[in-house]
Amino acid sequence: MSSLPLVIAGPLLRHTHQNGFVLWLVTRERTAINVTLNGESTPTQSHAIQAGEHAFVTLLEVSVEDGLEEATRYHYGLEFNNDALNSEWRNECEELLFAQQQSLSFVWQSTLTNVLHGSCRKPHHHETDALIRVHDLIQSEFDGNAQRPDMLLLTGDQVYSDDVAGPMLMAIQQVITELGLFGEALEGAVVSHSDELPDHDLNFYRRDDLLPKIAMNTALSKLFFGAKKKPVFTSVNAKNHLITFAEIFAMYLLVWSPVMWRRVTIRSNQIQEAFRAQFDQEQQVLNGFIETLPQIRRAMAHIPVYMIFDDHDVTDDWNLTRGWEEEVYGHPLSRRMVGNALMGYWLCQGWGNQPDKFRTISEQAVNVFTSTGLQQHDDFINTLFDFSEWHYTLETSPPVYVMDTRTQRWRSESSLNKPSGLMDWEMLCEFQQALIGKEAVIVVSAAPIYGVKAIEAIQKVFTFFGKALTVDAENWMAHKGTANVILNIFRHYRTPPEFIILSGDVHYSFVYDVRLRFQRNSPHITQFTCSGIKNAFPDGLLSWLERINRWLYGHKSPLNIFTRRRNMSVRSRPPAGLHGKTLLNQSAIGQLVLHENDTTVVCKALCSNGDTVEFPPRKED
Repeated sequence: MSSLPLVIAGPLLRHTHQNGFVLWLVTRERTAINVTLNGESTPTQSHAIQAGEHAFVTLLEVSVEDGLEEATRYHYGLEFNNDALNSEWRNECEELLFAQQQSLSFVWQSTLTNVLHGSCRKPHHHETDALIRVHDLIQSEFDGNAQRPDMLLLTGDQVYSDDVAGPMLMAIQQVITELGLFGEALEGAVVSHSDELPDHDLNFYRRDDLLPKIAMNTALSKLFFGAKKKPVFTSVNAKNHLITFAEIFAMYLLVWSPVMWRRVTIRSNQIQEAFRAQFDQEQQVLNGFIETLPQIRRAMAHIPVYMIFDDHDVTDDWNLTRGWEEEVYGHPLSRRMVGNALMGYWLCQGWGNQPDKFRTISEQAVNVFTSTGLQQHDDFINTLFDFSEWHYTLETSPPVYVMDTRTQRWRSESSLNKPSGLMDWEMLCEFQQALIGKEAVIVVSAAPIYGVKAIEAIQKVFTFFGKALTVDAENWMAHKGTANVILNIFRHYRTPPEFIILSGDVHYSFVYDVRLRFQRNSPHITQFTCSGIKNAFPDGLLSWLERINRWLYGHKSPLNIFTRRRNMSVRSRPPAGLHGKTLLNQSAIGQLVLHENDTTVVCKALCSNGDTVEFPPRKED
């Protein structure tokens, strides 16, 4: 389809290391692509996956024979297999270049001093997208100021598959049609094929009636969903829940790139009257999201980006309890939906983190994504469900260990409705072994390891009465086994003396300094939670929870002896300029600044409104 742009999304700069780098992009046709570095051709290994008639996902692994040098700006380009395509790409590439720049570029750093991180990017939330601050930092380098950050860590909920605005769903379905994204047969659904969804009466704002309900008759379902009254999936915002792989993939194109937004038409007159006002309001908010996409696409082509999933990348409460898993994986439609979302995560996020881990999966994918459509669909989903290497380590200084807190859970043996531990015993042992001998480490956990105690206490009460799903009891302390092991790892004498935890998930930001009580040589543990990129907590509710937490669980409160982390001193760093506050409730990107030979960890929230809020260490620390 010649009217389509050649490159629909990307290039995104992904895993970057001393011997090369990885690029991810989507093109309208299958074509050979080579990469140049500083004007010279480089050995490039290309992997292409066909997701539709006019959609080809390409992962480019570039080898640099002499190795990359630290703190050096490298310029890279894409070369296609004929002059017409190269000419087309040169025109398209113009909008990815920063002012006064003639090429795409990156800087590789093995010694980390400036790391960005964030989570929870919900397109139809009213906050401005904080990823715009990443763009501004890179532009600052070209303006002659400080060097761009070393990397961007996206720590969960990069997309919201379960919470989709009506205009986004309309755009998704138009993208599916224009790109000819592959459909699929659906078992156990109201419709028998994905092609029937766009014209179905329940397509917009009523998809919760399309989702599986058969299991609602069981005692377990009545226990789980009595409060929310939700069928199988527990998301409270499932009115437009994505179902098919094509829908998932189209959404990735729409959150990473502005290209397909320019080719869709959003019309509220196609929406039932009862939902039209909501549709119009969501469209107004989405317009602001779309306006920033050119800058965000540009930024992600110029800085190494790493990602890990959390629940909304798949569905709310993903694998929260053993009972949830039995309900969802026991029904063919809900199992397929989770599998489709995991396919989308692998293809658009996970694959680029460390391609070597996914050799077997990418080889199998060639027989799944064929020119005639999806084949061996369920077999491929089963492979992804069985995969146990979603976590990864970056061999930087300090090293970065990115946890998988979703698929390797420590399930409760005593009750179906008790929260599962975020990691099981085997994964925690592997995690501990990876830390041995390290002087310092950065750990990425989607959920904070040290949360707000008052909120955790409320979740514990709901869990006691069998309502863990009602309050999203997803915290490290919710499962006794996991809590004991992770805290013992911190207490172990061979724990790295400098320990930094980066987390998100909760839709507010805070910083804790943690020390061991009653131990002379305590490790320095700093947890920097920054969430969301485009999301926030209800402000009034958070103010009350923060106040309750300060009253009940202040630093010297005797109630702390009843918590699982009783042997640890957890001190908050109040955000500068916010008197009496310990939590920041603004969309932001976290900036972690490290200084050589200085154990001070500088934590800043780069807010979407342009403010920069620092969390200064307490003087007594």
